[in-house]
Amino acid sequence: MTTALEHDKALGAAFNRMWGASLASNLADGVMIAAAPLLAVTLTKNPILISALSGLLMLPWLLFAIPIGVLVDRVDRRYLLAGANATRCLVAGAVVVTITQHAITIYGLLLASFVIGACEVVADTTSQSLIPQILRASQFERGNSRLQISETVIKGFVGAPLSSFLYAAAVFSPFAANGVGYLVAAVLALLIPVKFLQDLREAKVEETRTSFITEMKYGVSFLLAHRLLLRLVLTTAATGFFFSLSNATSVLFILHQLKLKPAFFGALLAIEGLGAIVGGLLAPRLSAHFGRSRVMAVGIVVSSLLTVVAGLSPNIVFFAVVITVQLFAVTLWNILLMAVYQNTIPPELYGRIHGTRRTLVWGLMPFGALLGGVVAKGGLRWPFLIGGSVSTLIALFSLRFFLSLGTDATASIES
Repeated sequence: MTTALEHDKALGAAFNRMWGASLASNLADGVMIAAAPLLAVTLTKNPILISALSGLLMLPWLLFAIPIGVLVDRVDRRYLLAGANATRCLVAGAVVVTITQHAITIYGLLLASFVIGACEVVADTTSQSLIPQILRASQFERGNSRLQISETVIKGFVGAPLSSFLYAAAVFSPFAANGVGYLVAAVLALLIPVKFLQDLREAKVEETRTSFITEMKYGVSFLLAHRLLLRLVLTTAATGFFFSLSNATSVLFILHQLKLKPAFFGALLAIEGLGAIVGGLLAPRLSAHFGRSRVMAVGIVVSSLLTVVAGLSPNIVFFAVVITVQLFAVTLWNILLMAVYQNTIPPELYGRIHGTRRTLVWGLMPFGALLGGVVAKGGLRWPFLIGGSVSTLIALFSLRFFLSLGTDATASIES
């Protein structure tokens, strides 16, 4: 007979199917993360255009997150998740064709990044909106932890190293593998059991269907009505802006300043991923032992400080060690932050609220990335030094606020 504890530990078939789709798309993402910058630096040496590559991946969060959030709350989420991955598959295929025809340009690569970024808005919002429906509140941290660990392992330890080897063999091959990964993710998304989605629709039968614009406005007003939640979003948006600034030209810093050979770029990403794996494994345990708010506060302060230290790196070994520890700290923050949101926002409203907050948080990141490219013209260390210093000041200023969120692992923010 299944005990209540065993039932709580079993995350269920719906979560496992979604997790499978996540694994496939993360493999595709890992391949692209290593291959796209390597391709970009062969097409241009302009740091602003290089920074635009990451900036255009994030820009759709500013432009589309709120309307996509409304769509997520209105239609079958399986189809949205599958459609987003299928579209990314087509874009990857187009990149393969342009490379093989010697027609690829930095601007074509930037366009592909923008479209893939728009699809990422759909996929991420849909996946995050499913978690509160699939899991119990007591399972949120473990569910987020499992997704984070698998993302790090597949993206960093499989996708990124594989991409470097594929790129060395043929420039187009990592993008072909990228497309296959997205195709598999699309198929798996369609296999997610529909039962819980039907339950959600049945729960809303009594509701009067409002207009699309009205539902968009409701997402904004819900966020504005929660003082502590709004401050958390604004603080996260500010730190995210400066983290984006610091990382925008990191590929140039690694290859040109620290003299890493391109063939080892994927291996560096894999080594750094160790920190994220350990952070993902320990986040629920540290939260239960020390309290969620304390662990979150330490994570954001330490990760900000280490950004500055990374900019002072004398060699690639020192840089790899620092970034590995930084990723450990920032992973603690990310996992526990998502649990706070999932405990706070009603599941049937999660899509539009998630879209609203991501518009603020991730919508600012492209501008941070572009500013990082401008700053890098004065030296490739400066984005790390400036971005890390400002994010550290923000984290320290907000330390008391983070600690006020509560120490219980399942605590939520009250309006």
